[in-house]
Amino acid sequence: MTAVTPVIETRGLSKVFRRQAAVDAVDLVVRPGRIYGLLGPNGAGKSTTLKMILGLLPPTRGEVRLFGRPWERPALSRIGASINGPSFYGHLSARQNLMIHAQLLGLPETEVDRTLDTVELNGTDRKKAKSFSTGMKGRLALAIAMLGNPDLLVLDEPQNGLDPEGIAALRAMMRGFTDTGRTIVLSSHLLGEVASVADDIGLIAQGRLRYQGSLTDLAPDGDLERAYFTLAGSPGGTRAVAP
Repeated sequence: MTAVTPVIETRGLSKVFRRQAAVDAVDLVVRPGRIYGLLGPNGAGKSTTLKMILGLLPPTRGEVRLFGRPWERPALSRIGASINGPSFYGHLSARQNLMIHAQLLGLPETEVDRTLDTVELNGTDRKKAKSFSTGMKGRLALAIAMLGNPDLLVLDEPQNGLDPEGIAALRAMMRGFTDTGRTIVLSSHLLGEVASVADDIGLIAQGRLRYQGSLTDLAPDGDLERAYFTLAGSPGGTRAVAP
């Protein structure tokens, strides 16, 4: 049986800030065509890990491999990302924002139309992005990341600020993306949201990867909350239990 090449693989990935390890020897394996949830409390090291994968932060130690090869900047052309919340021009419409990104990427206007349709933002041409609801802003950030049909989406806390309807729409969009064989990595501190959409999870706490695998294997008895707090620490945020 042929081995599947991971879309993302990290080996001993570490980041130290002022002698404090924010990420400590993390070994991630993200398989193609799946939704990988990077789960953990706020401040656990999730965003720092994603930034190192994307080349936004240099690792102190360790290695990142993308699509089976050592990290190289050209591989980023196959990745769409939304890190640290929505980022766009508030005085422009959704279409105008996407047109700017499309021109930078050398994409035709038809790609903008297709993406707006995918995230259900068609018909908003007269509305400035700064007046969008939180859910619409989230969909615009997702649209920018999805431009050009990337093979991999990296989304940092995409559910933040969304109402139940917006969360349901986000889940459907993510499922539609991976149904075509593409891959998503999303970070979240919300156990329920990750459990509702992820195929695989990596549980990170205090900068260390505490668990990686399926939700079923994480909690064979079905008690995900107990398994989560056993590995990541108590609801009050006390010291995490070592694996």
